[in-house]
Amino acid sequence: MHIVDGALANSVVAGGAVVAVGGIALGLRHLPIEKIPAAGVLSASFFVASLIHVPVGPSSVHLILNGLAGLVLGWAAFPALFVGLLLQAVFFGFGGLTVLGINAVNIAMPAVIAGLIFRPMIGRGSHLAGAIWGGIGGAFAITLTTLMVAISLMMSGEEFNAAAKLVFFTHIPVMGIEAVLTAAAVYLARTVKPELFSTMKGPNA
Repeated sequence: MHIVDGALANSVVAGGAVVAVGGIALGLRHLPIEKIPAAGVLSASFFVASLIHVPVGPSSVHLILNGLAGLVLGWAAFPALFVGLLLQAVFFGFGGLTVLGINAVNIAMPAVIAGLIFRPMIGRGSHLAGAIWGGIGGAFAITLTTLMVAISLMMSGEEFNAAAKLVFFTHIPVMGIEAVLTAAAVYLARTVKPELFSTMKGPNA
């Protein structure tokens, strides 16, 4: 899902950078000390999951697990995912530094939105019900990320329209995989650490 350097219009790159700075600042405000270990684990999970990627035009297909990050961290998912993106750009050249902002927005903002919508539902009912909502949240986050990547490409010129459609359709299988993985992770968390969701009333807690 990383967009590479040079693929986007300057206005899209600049706008993404501005929004990313705001998201990171807000995320750091919602990152208390007790959330730092979870943020580190989820940042590492994103880093590892998205290392195996298949190039698709100006983007790539890979797992992200941003939905899980948003469900657990809320706004704090923004800096956590940004760190993963930064390390990938520096050490492996995935995406790039000039598009770091827009890549962070496309991946972290859906995570935050998924947390806002679905996290309150995860702590209710049985473990299975929480896992189902978690799976839906995971699929929602990757779907929204795919749409945002496609929009970013289309805003950069009509020549990217075909690539934008390709990015969306090639990620349909990934949406199902992310749903299953996120549901399994939420079920495990509800089983071994139920307070992770039940004691926090929302993503901003």
